[in-house]
Amino acid sequence: MNSLITKCLFLALICLTSCSDDDEIIVVPKGDYENGLLISGEGSGAGTGSISFVSNDLSESENLIYKKVNNVELGTFLQSIAFDDDSAYIIVDNTNTITVVDRYTFEFKNEIIVNLSTPRFMTVVGDKGYVTNWGSTSDDTDDFIAVVDLQTFAVDKTISVGNGPERIIAKDGKLYVSHKGAFTNNNIVSVITITTEEVEEITVKDKPDELVFNNAGDLVVLSEGRTLYDANWNVTGHTLASISTIDVSTLVIDTALDFELGAHPSLMVLDNNTIYYALGNDIFAMDADATALPGASLLTAEGYLYGMAVGGNRIYATNASFTDVSALNIYDLASQDKIDTKEIALGASKIYFN
Repeated sequence: MNSLITKCLFLALICLTSCSDDDEIIVVPKGDYENGLLISGEGSGAGTGSISFVSNDLSESENLIYKKVNNVELGTFLQSIAFDDDSAYIIVDNTNTITVVDRYTFEFKNEIIVNLSTPRFMTVVGDKGYVTNWGSTSDDTDDFIAVVDLQTFAVDKTISVGNGPERIIAKDGKLYVSHKGAFTNNNIVSVITITTEEVEEITVKDKPDELVFNNAGDLVVLSEGRTLYDANWNVTGHTLASISTIDVSTLVIDTALDFELGAHPSLMVLDNNTIYYALGNDIFAMDADATALPGASLLTAEGYLYGMAVGGNRIYATNASFTDVSALNIYDLASQDKIDTKEIALGASKIYFN
């Protein structure tokens, strides 16, 4: 890797000093793990979290990239990864750590280990990182957002929020947080004004998880709904799942597309203003402005569908295993044919475009 980078830097220097405007400009690669997918694996009780890389042209794939670069393991369970221009922030909830690496070389930079308590997801705004934390398993009132200074890698302060903060995204000076409920259940989305730390709440259906902004700038929330049990863990009923669209200027729900009772969707993503979501192993697609849920699925994914991404006219779906390597199945978006499969991390869950 070092020899390749050195060679490219040398050629780029020659071009800058001697090439005419009509000559080809040499682009220096940033690292081995750009122009591809990063797939995070949660690991298992007997293993550790890890990260896999698959190149955009599908010609290369590599597992355990953090361990190979740094000769050390990540912890269990690897929950998610966040990014800024140069860094990746690897969140491991059971060890209460955020490992900071170069997002293209995966070389270790730093570690955030103080004042985190079951961290889950993170978003970056300027030089601050905002991290959802579940807190203690025995306390539904200690949940918070950690505000991390990305220059010092220290938690500057915390913002108290309702039980079970999960996904977090940002837009126009505000943070939007889905509250799936941590170790219990919840049905709110928090809206936090960054400058004042004022927290407002929007009530949605039970167990909100994925959040996206559609092309109109509205917030779209997937609520999975709950399965209800008695004291002996027998199913006694369900609550409704829904895809809600919220006007961020008024914080009012414009539309709520409810699923049939007993249906529990997951894994919502947005691409080209089309919403994709999973219901069991079936993947559905609908326009972000749709007024009804689709009647038929786009395709049925193989195995245990645990993570999904859509981009570049492809659907990427993880077939997760927690005892062996997982698989990344890649489908052509137009034909829905499977075009490739790659072996990836144990407990593969989240897929990111790098």
